[in-house]
Amino acid sequence: MISGCRPNRAHQVLAAWSHRFEEFDLITQNVDGLHEQAGTHGVTRFHGSIWEVFCWTSCPDSPERWMDRTAPFGVLPPPCPYCEGIIRPGVVWFGEGIAPETLERAASALTCDVFLTIGTSSLVYPAASLSATARARGAFTAEVNLDPTPASNRFDVSIQGPAEIILDEIDALLPASE
Repeated sequence: MISGCRPNRAHQVLAAWSHRFEEFDLITQNVDGLHEQAGTHGVTRFHGSIWEVFCWTSCPDSPERWMDRTAPFGVLPPPCPYCEGIIRPGVVWFGEGIAPETLERAASALTCDVFLTIGTSSLVYPAASLSATARARGAFTAEVNLDPTPASNRFDVSIQGPAEIILDEIDALLPASE
């Protein structure tokens, strides 16, 4: 199903902002690659990528990770092309830790002027702590979600509605780029 998805207007607005604003960082929990497909710069994939795979046994002939957009695989589980073992997606599953370099990139993005949290419950840690840290560092924080979340009162503002509409409306309110 993921292979048939395309970026929506929210992805497109974020991609445009990544080109417009010099110090733009996007931390995503999504593993679908739609932000990159939309052309977004500065993406930190907090939970990895479904399209990045690796040999489960870390066979010596395979690269550490490689991209594979095969969908669907002809055989499940898919075999490693280097050793015939099993490949798995480069995603963080529940119980696995976030890669240290990913945590470092995310932490460096938290010193900012504005921190938007879009389309998440803000309840699963460690990702849920990012907005609070940004706010503690002086950022204006906003939540954009279809419905209020249990974390809504922890933001400077919480806006309910579809991200593709809300972000487009916010974009229209921003001054024209120079």
